[in-house]
Amino acid sequence: MRIAIFAAFLLVALGYAAWRGGAPERTMVGIAVTIVIWDRILVTFGTVVYHSVDVGYLALDIFGASSTFILAMVAHRFWPMIAAPLHSLPLLAHFSRAVDVQMDPVAYLTMQVATSWVLPPLLIAATWRHQKRLMKNGSDPAWRSSSKLSRPRTATS
Repeated sequence: MRIAIFAAFLLVALGYAAWRGGAPERTMVGIAVTIVIWDRILVTFGTVVYHSVDVGYLALDIFGASSTFILAMVAHRFWPMIAAPLHSLPLLAHFSRAVDVQMDPVAYLTMQVATSWVLPPLLIAATWRHQKRLMKNGSDPAWRSSSKLSRPRTATS
């Protein structure tokens, strides 16, 4: 039942972000959809294991962590800086499993999926805030400009 509730919650969040979000929110929708499809492929082909390090989910979590980290670096938003660590925490599950092979499989599973419950409300709030900024300012920059990412020049350089 909790999987169905999460799936419905995620679907609402992704739909709202795809419909009303800016480019960073829609990018997160693409990342999340990729993760969901990847997850379904792993489950369909029966490659999911919890008694040892699950290589399929390790690769999926590396993708999720790296893609949201890149999003956090280039988006002109604060919320991706919350999403990136949330996607990185499941990597600790794989590390913990590799270090302690006696770890309870339920603990391994819980460590992998627990933080995913935070993403739907975060994405809904991010999309709502984007809409508020659009109404207030008339625009909402999506991406950091390259000049803001480069080191500022000083009088001596």
